[in-house]
Amino acid sequence: MNIIAWAILGLLAGAIAKAIYPGAQGGGIIATIILGIIGAFIGGTLYTLLTAGTLQLTATTLSIPGLFVAVIGAMVAIFLWGLIARNNDV
Repeated sequence: MNIIAWAILGLLAGAIAKAIYPGAQGGGIIATIILGIIGAFIGGTLYTLLTAGTLQLTATTLSIPGLFVAVIGAMVAIFLWGLIARNNDV
């Protein structure tokens, strides 16, 4: 998938995940895109692990099922980022 498709998928997945996930996450449009791209990789990797039983770093495609997996991955990324940021504030 080329970089423009990754940016579009990242923007969509990050925005949807931020809207669904409770609490305030902060960050602007660039943070949302990066969060969505990371979420696409997390979601794609988890999907491959659950369906094929192998651990491969894969991203989802720009499709409805791919967007769903990327949103779930972005929500995992938001959760992990919250854990890291909370530990640094203490």
